[in-house]
Amino acid sequence: MNPGPRAAKPAHFDVDRLIDDRRIRIVVTCGSGGVGKTTTAAAIALRAAERGRKAVVLTIDPARRLAQSMGLSELDNTPRAVKGVDGAAGGSLDAMMLDMKRTFDEVVEEHTTPDRAKQILANPFYQALSSSFAGTQEYMAMEKLGQLRARSDWDLIVVDTPPARSALDFLDAPERLGSFLDGRLIRLLGGTARAGGRTYLKLLHAGFNVVTSALTKILGGELLRDVSTFVNALDTMFGGFRERAEQTYALLKRPETAFVVVAAPEHDALREASYFVDRLGRDAMPLAGLVLNRVHASEAAGIGAEQAVAAAERLESSGSHALTAALLRLHADRLKLAARDERIGERFSGAHPEVPVTRIPALAGDVHDLDGLRQIGALFDARR
Repeated sequence: MNPGPRAAKPAHFDVDRLIDDRRIRIVVTCGSGGVGKTTTAAAIALRAAERGRKAVVLTIDPARRLAQSMGLSELDNTPRAVKGVDGAAGGSLDAMMLDMKRTFDEVVEEHTTPDRAKQILANPFYQALSSSFAGTQEYMAMEKLGQLRARSDWDLIVVDTPPARSALDFLDAPERLGSFLDGRLIRLLGGTARAGGRTYLKLLHAGFNVVTSALTKILGGELLRDVSTFVNALDTMFGGFRERAEQTYALLKRPETAFVVVAAPEHDALREASYFVDRLGRDAMPLAGLVLNRVHASEAAGIGAEQAVAAAERLESSGSHALTAALLRLHADRLKLAARDERIGERFSGAHPEVPVTRIPALAGDVHDLDGLRQIGALFDARR
């Protein structure tokens, strides 16, 4: 029975061509946890710098792997030069890690008067909002990206997003946070505080007791006064939050931006990759391609997996050449892993034939320095 023609192999994702394209100013990497996304982002930024780009890499992932791989003791909200980068081609590399609260503080300080900024920063409601409100991290990532893009220090910004589906939450965060800040609930709470306790009791009986109770647990007994002060002080900034977020969101849809999805040859990771691809397509975001990381491959020719196992069994039954038998079994296992990875990769490409793919082979150890990042970068050039 003829199984039918095999699906066409997807186009090769040429990462070097992407980073050499001076029209590309922003590269956003996204992917599920544990697939090497942070390492890939760092490798892209380093390779770009050593090919002549003035690059900065921003990580939103708090795991600090980026700092370790670049030989830095720590990263914070300020871009810091990475030492040891080959600048012969005229490039440079800075790195930073998003500090959500500090970025929010900077927004307040920049867009209001010093006295009002001091009042806002000291407000308990603001402190809770800027530290723990759902969506704040992703919104501040958009703010920081906008700030970096407005500066002329770099011609390439590489953004390393958080793991799992939250990696794309920053596309929704501006609307969520903006709706909260200038929506009915926050204004009703502020108006309630100004109206006095009697109106507050009426609203409690109207169904706001659940909300106010939850907020009271966070902010303490002076909730209403704190909310009123916060709303009054921040009122003039509401429009600016949404406007800047919309500008950055529009920037992400422009041709100067490229999204890179990173995955491993595992069913769950590629399921998440499919989600990213579909979401980016739905939002008309420019997808550059997929980096399929940690792929098992065997360059050995000749003996196949079944032959290797049979040969190992014969040697083991004879009681001789134990080391050779063990190597044969290891070879067979590697071939089986390579075949499995190929099948899983083909399944993704069958569902998304339009997505270019580059395959990065599994390395013997973890990447923890610039040389390791250079090794990953060199593999971008291999057509796999």
